[in-house]
Amino acid sequence: MPATLRALAVLAFAGFVVGGPANAVAANHDIIIAQMQFGTVPPLHIGDVITWHNDDIFRHSATARDKSFDIDLPPKSQKSMVVKQVGKVDFYCRFHPMMTGTLDVQP
Repeated sequence: MPATLRALAVLAFAGFVVGGPANAVAANHDIIIAQMQFGTVPPLHIGDVITWHNDDIFRHSATARDKSFDIDLPPKSQKSMVVKQVGKVDFYCRFHPMMTGTLDVQP
């Protein structure tokens, strides 16, 4: 096999091993807060980005009960966070504790 062809074969194999199909791409997810409730929480994976959108006229938060995140959201604002841990994380609004939800993060 000529040297150039051999080099291309090695690079192609290295690309498959390092960046092969098993490597997942992080997804972006929006969670809308409206009418004093959190919107649908999608299935999540490590590395995904959640953008919290407060569409209400009231200040809200997305606060993890295990203290792993605390997002303060003034009215009509949005903030993003990266998902960093596997498992279920219950969250609530510090200003309106009856507003609750759960993140379900898969590996």
